[in-house]
Amino acid sequence: MRRLRNVKIVATLGPASSDYTTIRALFEAGADVFRLNMSHGTHEEQRARFDIIRQIERDTGRPVAVLADLQGPKLRVGTFSAGAADLEEGDRFRFDLDPTEGDGHRVCLPHPEIFAALVPGTRLLVNDGKIRMRVDSCGPDFADCVITTGGTISNRKGVNVPDVVLPLAALSDKDRKDLEFACDLGVDWLALSFVQRPEDVLEAKKLARGRAAVLSKIEKPAAEKAFEEILAVSDGIMVARGDLGVELPVQAVPPIQKRLVRKCRAAAKPVIVATQMLESMIESPMPTRAEVSDVATAIYEGADAIMLSAESAAGRYPIDAVQTMSAVAESVENDPTYREIIESSRSVHRQTVADGIVAAAREIAEATDISAICCYTQSGKTVALVGRERPRVPIVALSPETKTLRKICLTWGVHAVLCEEVERFKMAVVNAARAARDYGFADESNQIVVIAGVPFNVQGTTNILRVAPCDERLIFRTDPE
Repeated sequence: MRRLRNVKIVATLGPASSDYTTIRALFEAGADVFRLNMSHGTHEEQRARFDIIRQIERDTGRPVAVLADLQGPKLRVGTFSAGAADLEEGDRFRFDLDPTEGDGHRVCLPHPEIFAALVPGTRLLVNDGKIRMRVDSCGPDFADCVITTGGTISNRKGVNVPDVVLPLAALSDKDRKDLEFACDLGVDWLALSFVQRPEDVLEAKKLARGRAAVLSKIEKPAAEKAFEEILAVSDGIMVARGDLGVELPVQAVPPIQKRLVRKCRAAAKPVIVATQMLESMIESPMPTRAEVSDVATAIYEGADAIMLSAESAAGRYPIDAVQTMSAVAESVENDPTYREIIESSRSVHRQTVADGIVAAAREIAEATDISAICCYTQSGKTVALVGRERPRVPIVALSPETKTLRKICLTWGVHAVLCEEVERFKMAVVNAARAARDYGFADESNQIVVIAGVPFNVQGTTNILRVAPCDERLIFRTDPE
């Protein structure tokens, strides 16, 4: 199945999308990557969904990526004797470590790490920021606060602390168990929540031991401030606008999104824009115009992928949501303005032979009658560099490594094709020509650009580019050896 767009779609699986028929329909509607949200569902349920994805992969002959999204530590208040309490602006309220049930004056906050980081003036946000407080005084086991925005606080509501870096690891005990389960299962990507510093990412990568690539979720102000360092050690990025919009003023999120997408593209690392993209489609078969514009904006910015969360996991119209997202993507990518924006935002500091070869491939493809850029890859790095160029022609990635092909399903514009190992460049060209023809990117009258590294099957050796005909007879005639 050939996709008619370049941006990838990530669809979250859940109660509304757990059977073969629905997941297959999501794939055929346009999902390229399936997300397993480790915040919900048992390991058995996630294993069943994973097995279905791999069955669909076998049935369709197309590599499919699986992303396991780790929950991260959850900061929540305790319980109230009445179940809830009403807080008004100007009231005083205390958080402490006393496990007894709370009332309108205090409640347990069972996280001593938070008290260790607080200073007077720090903001505390409760229930996704609906209730806002300012710390007046604090100690190792309490924080006395003034209510700045009132509301009803109830059992186990979440707490956000946007102004300080908390002495908390990004991986809770649950996350460590989920990470090991997901890696043993064979997922391709791990999404790491609660990232505050590059050390959080390095810890996850150490635990993953190369079994899955690690994608950092940018959802805290500290992560945005340390983004360059976090990007350097991450395999990919998710702009998680939900929590980011709680901890920062909502008007700050769009500029941050734009900056992060551009930095990821310059680094040739895939970036997903996520959260509330088609939120109304949880209940409605039609999105709002604002949601459509939001999806389109992420595509115009050059994001590698756009994501559905509850829309496909628990909504009433999961397949319609994927179809809508795909239709918006095709419409945007066919807009001449899209090309102008993408090409004007191309900003790359080329330093290696591989950088120069992929840039040359894109320029040749745009200056002449080339139907596709075909890349042989072991690790996926060359394909990521080609994707960074955002060429006007399709990118066909060929590899004998199924795991590599699954991972690059997240990269902009890439069509992943499993091929046999080759020892000679001529056969690489022949296989590339066959793949371009088989998947409808070219016919025998067309030409393609082939990128590879010699010697073959060695990572990091991208050093050769050839313009080749798609007619195999011409390939053998011009290169008989």
